[in-house]
Amino acid sequence: MASISLEKPELYLNRDTSWLAFNRRVLEEAEDEGNPLLERLKFLAISANNLDEFFEIRVASMVQQIEDGYNEAGPDGLTLPERRDVLERLAHEFVDDQYGCWARLRPALGEKGIRVLGLHELDAEARRFVDQYCEKELDPLLTPVTVDPTHPFPRVINKALCVGFLLRRRRRSALTYTGVVTVPRALPRLIRLPSEGTADFIFLADLVAHHAVRMYRGYDIVSSAPFRVTRNSNLYLAEEEARSLLESVRAELHNRRKGDAVRMEIEADADPEIIERLRTVFELDPWQVFPVNGPVNLSRLFNIYEQTQRPDLKYRAFTPRELRLTAKSRDFFEELRRHDILLHHPFDSYDAVINFIESAAEDDNVLSIKQTLYRTNEHSLIVPSLIDAASRKEVTAVVELKARFDEAHNIRWARELEDAGVQVFHGLVGLKTHCKLSLLVRRDPDGVPRSYAHIGTGNYNATTARIYTDLSLFTANPEVTRAVHDVFSFLTAYAENPSYEPLLVAPLDLAEKCIALIDREAEHARQGRPARIIAKMNALLDKNVLQALYRASQAGVEIDLIVRGICALRPGVRGVSDRIRVRSIVGRFLEHSRIYYFSNGGDEEIYIGSADWMPRNLYERVEVMVPLRDEFLRQRVRQEILDSYLADNRKARVLLRDATYIPAWQPVRGKRHRKPPTGAAAFSAQDYLIGVAEGKQPAGLIVPPAPAGKRKTPAGKER
Repeated sequence: MASISLEKPELYLNRDTSWLAFNRRVLEEAEDEGNPLLERLKFLAISANNLDEFFEIRVASMVQQIEDGYNEAGPDGLTLPERRDVLERLAHEFVDDQYGCWARLRPALGEKGIRVLGLHELDAEARRFVDQYCEKELDPLLTPVTVDPTHPFPRVINKALCVGFLLRRRRRSALTYTGVVTVPRALPRLIRLPSEGTADFIFLADLVAHHAVRMYRGYDIVSSAPFRVTRNSNLYLAEEEARSLLESVRAELHNRRKGDAVRMEIEADADPEIIERLRTVFELDPWQVFPVNGPVNLSRLFNIYEQTQRPDLKYRAFTPRELRLTAKSRDFFEELRRHDILLHHPFDSYDAVINFIESAAEDDNVLSIKQTLYRTNEHSLIVPSLIDAASRKEVTAVVELKARFDEAHNIRWARELEDAGVQVFHGLVGLKTHCKLSLLVRRDPDGVPRSYAHIGTGNYNATTARIYTDLSLFTANPEVTRAVHDVFSFLTAYAENPSYEPLLVAPLDLAEKCIALIDREAEHARQGRPARIIAKMNALLDKNVLQALYRASQAGVEIDLIVRGICALRPGVRGVSDRIRVRSIVGRFLEHSRIYYFSNGGDEEIYIGSADWMPRNLYERVEVMVPLRDEFLRQRVRQEILDSYLADNRKARVLLRDATYIPAWQPVRGKRHRKPPTGAAAFSAQDYLIGVAEGKQPAGLIVPPAPAGKRKTPAGKER
């Protein structure tokens, strides 16, 4: 067979359409009647929030590049205008499907006593409540604006819900004016109504429209419509010229609220004149206007989930497994001196990570603490521990100020840490600090100072640790802790080492070494040795890595990719990727862990870390991957975690050659099943891992089904 060029555009999927396909898998969870009803509502809200960020960042960047005259084609061969045309169609189809989902969920919620009502549906008691609420809570916060030569159109901030009006003065009936009222952000978008036996809600925007008569006295209200504008939320920083990165980020964060508009959502039955006037004001092309058949901003439906105490309509609560020390160890540090510890969150409690840092702050034997912070929760327990420790020991924190949408929290934490005496650094110019590292130096009972490290795949955030799947490695291995120390020196002093072994560190050597690991598997396959790659990540996009995977497939390596979101690799192409299988799992927990398995001719290696195989992770961020050296931990990851994800036939979706995703239980060819498997035939990896954590399932007994045709297992035997 003639060699196939790996530069062919048809070998690469478009990243933006791939992302939309991911968000559609989120929406499918909202449509899945096997999920509890309120969880379905939450998935719908998540899909809306995801779409907001997509427009704020990706679409905004694309529109700006087109305006600036860029027209380079990507690896998939599409130019920017061509990408825009594809997104125009897909985004509108997706929004229509979102509101179709809401149209089905709303009556289903009503049947369970959870009602979202219109003004015309309120009884006398509810109407009295609404009138009192408007008089006491709403009306004092409203500022009506009528646009005329002396009253310019108000500045509408990013994603602020507004109500637009067509107004006619009673004394000049021939003229119509534009009116705008911004719905106060201080009030909830869904108001809980007093009721017995039901949970009733009404949208705040409906109340604003209802009380417009009070605000616009002397006008006739011809029509009204809620609308919402999404703006460009990219940060544009000239870091080389900035005197203070913190001040620069703070200024740009303020400007984000004023970015150019990239999308307007408005009720579908709005008067065409209102739509056109608003479109002109915000300088939007027609495709950037999204008429919606329902409430503007579906992400606010999450309020119903939070305010409705119906455990029967939510996922069953479970208790994460707590870390238990062996009988031989008196404390956590002695346990680490015996062996590494690996936790799989949220199935394993995140308390161990919090305790690791809290105990270090309180332990007089701990001499120093070094910590990276990318995204931490608003009420973090880690930051106060670092502040408390700063008065008694050396504390260093590397705080990433440019963690998108968490900049405000991080600026506040950085100032509080600095005020307490913590040495605070903001990473390196031009690079985000995305690695998840904590390093302690402790004088142990034998008088010897030793280093202890935590390396994670997720953020130091106890809130997201309950809903994200991530891995935490604790180790006292001298080679690993020495390398972690060197990474901190790189972050604080830009001090580059010739090697950070055994760690892989971006942007220094991580990309090069990942490709070398893939190429090594290809060489094993050519030599007839066991060759297999299993890679789990959030996104797969880097062209260099993609081509290495294609070469490995051509050499005979069996490759399973578990990619939650964007995947630019096209599987199943004869002679190129026919040995590559791609699946995505969207379920109760956000799949966030990054795991890279290489069978390595029978001498298995597994790496975990903070990096996806994307250009930004490999070349534009400081990332760390660490090998699991403990055989028991490798077996746990291989058998309990990876094998269960490969066996999932309940939540997994399989990527086909034509860029579509189908449920894992559907055959690729032949007659498609109409219903998913049930009972013992259905297997959900996340449910299984909950069972393991609760002691209801045996660990490490899952064996994934073999793909079509023969393949070699890690042991080298054919199935």
